[in-house]
Amino acid sequence: MQNPGLPILFLTFIILSAGFISCRKTEKTDTDPGLKLAFSTDTVFFDTVFPTVGSVTDRLIVYNRNKNKLRISSIRLAGGQSSNYRINIDGEPATGASDVEIAGNDSLYIFVKVTIDPQNQSTPYVVSDSIEFSTNGNIQRVRLVAWGREAIFYRSARLKGNIVWDSLMAHVIYGSVRVDTNATLTIMPGTKVYFHKDAYMAVSWRSTLKIAGTLEHPVRFQGDRMDPFYKDLPGQWGGIYLEQGSRDHELNYAYIKNGMFGISADSLGSQGLPMLSISNCIIQNMSSVGIYAYGTSITSVNCVIGDCGRTSVEINYGGTYSFKHLTVGNYWFSSVRHGSAVYLSNYSYDPTGAKKSNPLAQAYFGNVIIYGANDDEIRLDSVTSAQFTYTFDHAILKTRLKTSDQSRFISCLVNKDPEFVDISTLNYQIDSISPAIKMGLPMGVQLDIRGFDRGTTPALGAYEYVKTQ
Repeated sequence: MQNPGLPILFLTFIILSAGFISCRKTEKTDTDPGLKLAFSTDTVFFDTVFPTVGSVTDRLIVYNRNKNKLRISSIRLAGGQSSNYRINIDGEPATGASDVEIAGNDSLYIFVKVTIDPQNQSTPYVVSDSIEFSTNGNIQRVRLVAWGREAIFYRSARLKGNIVWDSLMAHVIYGSVRVDTNATLTIMPGTKVYFHKDAYMAVSWRSTLKIAGTLEHPVRFQGDRMDPFYKDLPGQWGGIYLEQGSRDHELNYAYIKNGMFGISADSLGSQGLPMLSISNCIIQNMSSVGIYAYGTSITSVNCVIGDCGRTSVEINYGGTYSFKHLTVGNYWFSSVRHGSAVYLSNYSYDPTGAKKSNPLAQAYFGNVIIYGANDDEIRLDSVTSAQFTYTFDHAILKTRLKTSDQSRFISCLVNKDPEFVDISTLNYQIDSISPAIKMGLPMGVQLDIRGFDRGTTPALGAYEYVKTQ
């Protein structure tokens, strides 16, 4: 006897199957502009240094976390055909693709390949690009990063113990490098340290940075881009941060350029010793501040600080400072500069916005030149609740301050051009007609920043005038 229920069951199965197939065929493509893709990582890193021409492949997974289908209108390499990278989308090698669909709650694999010749000296130390995704009007990017030339690379690294960096290979920082608690980093003569975009160096509590450069072999800090456009571009990297409680830092013959901050020194270190001793150093072309000091102690000899977007020397919340044979030239060609070249204060602000004071026990500027493009290159900003002691002793100053107080302004030339050799190229040596020549007092600093003898009547600033044949 035939089962009367079978035809009904069969018919039901056919109807359900047809409905399922129909739904699959008409799966909705969601065009909501608020929807975004998700990725297995925000940066695809290739951290192998290749001894020869190298090619490495890595994987990126693109997720559609939504229930409906998404259409990616374009996937492309930002660098296009000139990029060192190539991508493979659904088995097709290309530099881009259009109208790529991902089903709801599904994913897409993209394989990324990079080819680099590390022996090519024109190759950047860090080779960067990105994959750009355009979905429903949204633009999303995944960064691509590879080490491009032979060097020692640091990616958000912590340095522990007593570490020495030498000049045998360049040191390249991506993200940051931190000198950890109770550690010491010593950087030997001739060492070159390069920072990728926004990278920085930080020195932690009870730790120390020692830069042991020499006249013949200075230590250099700069951005990792060396093509012509970036040669004199400020703001390429973060800065060197000497954090609260770090101590006994010694910097000699360092050349620091093209960052946001040169050196930032926060609070006191060892009792009775300067937190930072800096000599024969050049800091220039910083988008913000050359030396930023917060309630700390610094001794400086034979230093040059040129062209900073905010201030060259900024002292906040008091402290103790001595600057001898300092040259400050702040003409800053990159944008409008509102700050003065030198700023001194004996206060800061607490979290509620109220002023809190700290004595400026000493701010001594001896045999110095402080000059620039603004009408007033010195700003004094103090509260009466704390000591505020400063002295300009034998100096050329660009200022509107009243300088009649002989205890604070000793033998100063005011608003008299120091006659720098060439401010357009940041050359702050003094010319033969400079009023700085033979205007200084002997201060126990016999050699200038270039190793020339100052004699018994030194010039003001870091550079002695030397007559050429």
